[in-house]
Amino acid sequence: MRRVHVIVRGLVQGVGYRWSTRLVARQNGVTGWVRNLDDGSVEAELQGAPAQVDAVLEWMAEGPPGAHVDSVDASDLAPTEHGGFTVR
Repeated sequence: MRRVHVIVRGLVQGVGYRWSTRLVARQNGVTGWVRNLDDGSVEAELQGAPAQVDAVLEWMAEGPPGAHVDSVDASDLAPTEHGGFTVR
């Protein structure tokens, strides 16, 4: 099991980034959450099998159409009990 904290910077608000992240996470069996931050970035926590988390992180580096991702910073966390994937 792998759990990561993620900060995505660039043009990632107002382009459907959070809702698309939720869809991609659910398709990959990843749990966690995603939300906008006041500085224009997006924050998320992802948890699942390492390959599944990596697949979501790879998608997050591109984002949905209309997004322009400058950077994705991911740091590992200790796994916890998560259920589902939410947009906060």
